Amino acid sequence: MVDIPAPIIHYIVNFLLETRSLAYLLVNKDGYLVAWGGKLVEFGITNLRKGENIGEQVFFLEGLLPLDDIPLFLPLIKTEYGICADIHIFPSDEGDWVLLLDSTWNEKQLSLIQQITNDCSLLREKLTKIPNQ
Repeated sequence: MVDIPAPIIHYIVNFLLETRSLAYLLVNKDGYLVAWGGKLVEFGITNLRKGENIGEQVFFLEGLLPLDDIPLFLPLIKTEYGICADIHIFPSDEGDWVLLLDSTWNEKQLSLIQQITNDCSLLREKLTKIPNQ
């Protein structure tokens, strides 16, 4: 593992906690919810029941768990509440962790870049038509 000084690790953790809503779920290998925490309500996840099947409680996880010991990253997933989330699913000895990080800012930046690219394409198209007129 890379030797990272403690102040840098603390800065990164604090930065993530301050700038991106974070929520997590722990699901055992049989698909049952073990633990959860963070700002789940912001992602539209409520009324969780410990010991019950996670796919019946959090529908987007249906068919994704259990993991085969290979982490899974799903970027920019839009929730029904309009929140855009980066979803990290990774295995551990306790079960599979599902980490949700708010990525609304990234989505807005990507959308802005896409709009600028579209505008440039339209302008280029107009400019190529001018000599023909």
